[in-house]
Amino acid sequence: MKAERSAYQWYQEQWGIPTTDDQQLFLLLTIGTFQAGLSWKLAASKREVFLENFHGMNIKKVAAMLPDELEKLSQDPEMIRNPRKIQATVTNARAILAVQQEFGSFSNFLWSFVDNRPQVTIYEERYEVPTRSDTATRAAKELKKRGFSFVGPVIMYMFMKAAGMIQDCVLNQEIT
Repeated sequence: MKAERSAYQWYQEQWGIPTTDDQQLFLLLTIGTFQAGLSWKLAASKREVFLENFHGMNIKKVAAMLPDELEKLSQDPEMIRNPRKIQATVTNARAILAVQQEFGSFSNFLWSFVDNRPQVTIYEERYEVPTRSDTATRAAKELKKRGFSFVGPVIMYMFMKAAGMIQDCVLNQEIT
């Protein structure tokens, strides 16, 4: 439990800080993939498990993973053992390699959706913050066309917020 808290703490500290590191972006995308249908807190708490099971998030090594390795991952009791999400991580690594070839980096491709600077939107109240945006929807469609998996508009919105590409600021914050 202590390790899960520290992993989630890392995620809270990372949240919203702009990053252009492809490996970090792959980790955040993987957390988003595994979050689908679950909580962000649960998925983020598995950071160390993802790092261990996915070769430190080395994109080339993950892209080269074989079916027997993926089967082994689905047996790990610490892992979120959804075989579709495990396969999606490998699929996404392979898609990232293709994007890197075309754009020089995964970061260059992703940041182009926000004109290479954080897209800041200010809201009065927390309830006004949406769960998706036009930008995230465009990014999701483009990633899907390029072979990515588990990258719908809601996941992409949260991913882009986690990576600092989209920043939603709420003026009226309740302090408790």
